[in-house]
Amino acid sequence: MEAIWILLLLFVLIMLAGVYAAVRAVRAAKRGIDRTVHQARRTVEETRLRARQFAQPGAAGELAQLRLSLRGSMRATSQALQAAAPQDQSLSESLVLFQRLSAHAMDLEADLKRLEQEPDKSRLAALLPDLRQRTERITHSADSLRWAVQERTQRFAHDDLDSLNREIEMEAGALRHWTAVEPEEPRTDAGSWPPPEAGTRPETGARPEAGSRPEAGSRPEAGARSGPEAGREPEPPRPSLGARPQTEPQAWQKPWQQSRRPENTA
Repeated sequence: MEAIWILLLLFVLIMLAGVYAAVRAVRAAKRGIDRTVHQARRTVEETRLRARQFAQPGAAGELAQLRLSLRGSMRATSQALQAAAPQDQSLSESLVLFQRLSAHAMDLEADLKRLEQEPDKSRLAALLPDLRQRTERITHSADSLRWAVQERTQRFAHDDLDSLNREIEMEAGALRHWTAVEPEEPRTDAGSWPPPEAGTRPETGARPEAGSRPEAGSRPEAGARSGPEAGREPEPPRPSLGARPQTEPQAWQKPWQQSRRPENTA
């Protein structure tokens, strides 16, 4: 029994989902049809106004010209605001101002459309200066708002492009790291390699480096030998010429050389 209720509930949910999807599809199709019909009506209306502008000179043709100028300016400003508003939240005040301006534009559009059926040409000619002035004020405000939005969008695009170029230059320099000139290490001694570490002094009696000569008048330090003399025992010093002979026997003399035999007195 419970399985039947579960299946029935699933069937009802599926039906409700289908009905909801069908309603959404019908509404979307209706909005698309309304948009298409509106665009078609606007195209037909503008075509008729252009034809009247050139076919009927005088007050009727000027009314058609004013309507075309008003409709074109308001439509261009509306498209510019709708395109820039999702990316720039600071245009909310501009949208409010444009809505207020659109109300005045719709009133003027209604007055111009009503005067097209005016049979009295003299009254129509008397009203044209005021209608022309209203149209110019509205179109000037709409154009100023549109130009400001376009300049703001272009400025943001230029700033973003400049920032992107700087980041790309930095990244390109980082990728070409091998071209950077490395600083040379300071050389301490031209004749020694590798250079001694900082804070160390050469040891006493160290072997002189190749290519270095002792200074004139200087004697080598004690214990410092070079070449094959490094492993030999030190030789006794030789007496210089004119020095007195030593009386004490040396360790290297032989026993029979340590004392002389007494001479025969006979």
